[in-house]
Amino acid sequence: MENISKNISYNEATKSITAIRLGVDNTPNKEQLKNMKNVAKHIFQPLREWHKKPIGVASFFRCPIVNETIGGSVRSQHVSGCAIDIDADIFDNGITNTDIFNYIKDNLDWDQLIVEGLNKDGTPQWIHVSYVSPKLNRKQILIADFTTGKAVYSNYKE
Repeated sequence: MENISKNISYNEATKSITAIRLGVDNTPNKEQLKNMKNVAKHIFQPLREWHKKPIGVASFFRCPIVNETIGGSVRSQHVSGCAIDIDADIFDNGITNTDIFNYIKDNLDWDQLIVEGLNKDGTPQWIHVSYVSPKLNRKQILIADFTTGKAVYSNYKE
């Protein structure tokens, strides 16, 4: 299968330990694959070109069964291929999740940007970002708090 983008392989974008464990096919259809390529083109690749080093993909495409099993939102954009979770901690190479968040917020067009969980020092555990299209992107910024065990979302305030 062809790559999603220059720096995201198809396997990286669709690999799911949950799908493997459940014996579930986590293969995107043509529309989902098109959406994934848009996310890569408009979000991941500009971010990767800016940093010039590998950036970790924590989660990209999730079929509905995988999304439900992991407790993902019923409206998760991962299911449509429109969202990616990025984690700088996967590669310890000088970039932080805060850097990723700020770069996306200040330089790219996006639909939803979520600080997913906060470490004890106040830094994001990972960054969720979605892309739909220039006319439909909402520019919504949220913070997801996991202290109760389930994500509780609040609006981001600078």
